[in-house]
Amino acid sequence: MLYLMNLLPTVLIILSFTLFEPAKGSEGQRDSPQWAQSAIWYQIFVERFRNGDESNDPTPESMKGSYPHVIPEGWEITPWYQDWYEKDPWAEPLKDDFHKLVAARRYGGDLKGVIDKLDYLQDLGVNALYFNPLNDAPSLHKYDARCYRHIDPHFGPDPEGDKLLIQSENPLDPITWKWASADKLFLTLIKEVHDRDMKLIVDYSWNHTGITFWAWEDLVQKQNKSKFKNWYEISSFDDPETPENEFKYHGWLGVKTLPELRKINVKNKRDGYPFEGNLDPEVKSHVFNVTKRWMDPNGDGDPGDGVDGFRLDVAHHVPMGFWREYRTFTRSINKDVFLLGEAWWTKWPDQLMDPRPFLKGDVFDSVMHYQWYKPTRKLFAGAEGGYSPSQYVKKIKAIYKGYPQAVSSSLMNLMASHDSPRFSTSFINYQNKYKFNMGARGNKNITLTPPDEKTLRKMRMALMHQFTFTSAPHIWNGDELGMWGADDPDCRKPIIWGDVPHLPQRYNPDGSQSIPIKVSPNWELFSYYKALIKLRKSYPELVNGNLKFFPANDEDNLLAYSRSYNKFKSCIYFNFSKNKKAIRIPQSITETVVVSLESITGCATIDFESNGRIQLILNPESSAVLSINTKPRQP
Repeated sequence: MLYLMNLLPTVLIILSFTLFEPAKGSEGQRDSPQWAQSAIWYQIFVERFRNGDESNDPTPESMKGSYPHVIPEGWEITPWYQDWYEKDPWAEPLKDDFHKLVAARRYGGDLKGVIDKLDYLQDLGVNALYFNPLNDAPSLHKYDARCYRHIDPHFGPDPEGDKLLIQSENPLDPITWKWASADKLFLTLIKEVHDRDMKLIVDYSWNHTGITFWAWEDLVQKQNKSKFKNWYEISSFDDPETPENEFKYHGWLGVKTLPELRKINVKNKRDGYPFEGNLDPEVKSHVFNVTKRWMDPNGDGDPGDGVDGFRLDVAHHVPMGFWREYRTFTRSINKDVFLLGEAWWTKWPDQLMDPRPFLKGDVFDSVMHYQWYKPTRKLFAGAEGGYSPSQYVKKIKAIYKGYPQAVSSSLMNLMASHDSPRFSTSFINYQNKYKFNMGARGNKNITLTPPDEKTLRKMRMALMHQFTFTSAPHIWNGDELGMWGADDPDCRKPIIWGDVPHLPQRYNPDGSQSIPIKVSPNWELFSYYKALIKLRKSYPELVNGNLKFFPANDEDNLLAYSRSYNKFKSCIYFNFSKNKKAIRIPQSITETVVVSLESITGCATIDFESNGRIQLILNPESSAVLSINTKPRQP
């Protein structure tokens, strides 16, 4: 709910700020796309987004090569409405644990489902879409590529026809590559997105493939006689003269279904840190050909019909030399391409990576900014013992220190993703460390319910911060509808659409049953997201403005900061205490507009004092925006 107070005869402004100044950008960084700095991201995990075409649903044959390797007899698509922890009928006779069986599930999400919901996303207000991998792959997550150059056939209208078309091509020769039906539907999706003034990026892992990837299959069959023997990190080939199989290779993090692509000229490689080197030249050539295919589908030099960028998986596992070349190559096709890296852990579960080596202007434009969320959760949810406002300010200043404005504005500030617990579940289970012990497997101490009123208040305050702070806000696949779920795989539940009558949640992770819990969208939370997005789009200072913290008030448990851009200024206040707080605004100018988005606790109010000064009265556990202008804003 959005509250707007009438224009007042007096406007007041806050003095005495703690500065938070960006560094000047480098020459390379000024090439970062302007559109990404005003992005409001929505992340789509297609298999769990929407089943728009039941005729193209995955089959056991299409899943061969993915974990758990053996598809149970009688396997069928899981109904979208099914209780998450209820075993599928085909899984009942099996003794495997739920989390192994759920990896064999498919719900049938596809590109038609995304196209059908573009109006929904436009109504929500997001303007940039980030897709988890769309490439042909046997798994539900698609990081185990079977083929980089094509969209997964089961995301399109003619899976069998697409598979025949793919087999007719020479994977090494782009001249032979054709457009399958799923590819064409994706190109239609790109046009639909661009027609709505939205941008779109896609996810690729240039670090590893799956075991059904065409080059890997050739290598496994022919061993050191394969023309692709230099494509992968091979420790030893099989000796056909011996009865043993000596074939050994590196799988990503030891996962043998994800064989790693070969790195060359490697220097100073340490776990959890970027390192120098490159990819094998033949691998790099193929990667560049695939990249160009999706950036300029018509091959006419106009990238307007292609993707607007890439999210690049496990970036610190790929050498920096390759990333520098990749940036140069992609910029040669589209000067406004956006490169988003994943730079997450240096040492699990306590030390997050410093992403600065990737953000000097010669590699990426941004990273998935988990570094922002971890301290933000400590402040707003009270996680891991909590932060006081002053502790938070100190930590955030350290996180952002020295970044150019383009970097600070482009960082993707996210509450959750396909790799972490749902936003609501992360806040409900605030006693736990971030991600650590947040899976449901064998964990009887995790709460797996919708957020209660107390948690929702904290979530709303955190969302107010996310959408009024510097950096680009991000929403994960259904979080705007109040979904809940533990760490992977539970964070990948299918979206709870309003037109799908979901069964109540009655099953627990161990198969036992509890009192049923209604599973339906939280439309009040959706409206709150929508209002925050509208606010961010309406107030240019929330996107482009400098940020200054007020002196943090630990005694009263208050946090405040301002965003300033040209003649526009907003001051954002957070009251973490359980009491109303009166905040005196000490200096007057001409007019004030007060905006509050706290629909549970009510809006802040303005109190006139006899001396003409004004107080902002902030309700317990609530937040407000004070907008300061020399004249009223345009509606």
